[in-house]
Amino acid sequence: MTDLDFLNHAEALLQSLESTCDRLNDDADNDIDNQRVGGMITLTFTNRSQIIVNLQKPLQEVWLAAQSGGYHYRFDGQHWQDTKGQGEFWQQLSQDASAQAGQSLRFTP
Repeated sequence: MTDLDFLNHAEALLQSLESTCDRLNDDADNDIDNQRVGGMITLTFTNRSQIIVNLQKPLQEVWLAAQSGGYHYRFDGQHWQDTKGQGEFWQQLSQDASAQAGQSLRFTP
C-alpha cells in the first residue's frame, strides 16, 4: 500500500470514528467527549477513562490504547486487522468503549 492509500483509509477511519461518537451521543444518553488533534482522537467517558486512537504513518498502522491494552492495526484491503491476529478494529473499539462506558456501545465504519 502506498503512503497516500494508507492516509486515505486512515482518514476515513478517523472521520467514521468521530461521526459514530456524534451519533451515539445524539441517539442515546451517552456523553463521549471526542477530541481530535491531527492524526489522534481521544475519547473520554463520563468516568474520565480514555481510549486513544492514533495514526502511525511510518508503519502504516492505526494504534488503539484502552484500559484493556494497546493494539496495532493494518489495513488488509477491506478491514483494519490487528497485527497479532486479535481481531478487527471496530470490534475491539466497541468492546473497550462498552467496558469503559459501562453500557453497550457499537462503533461501526
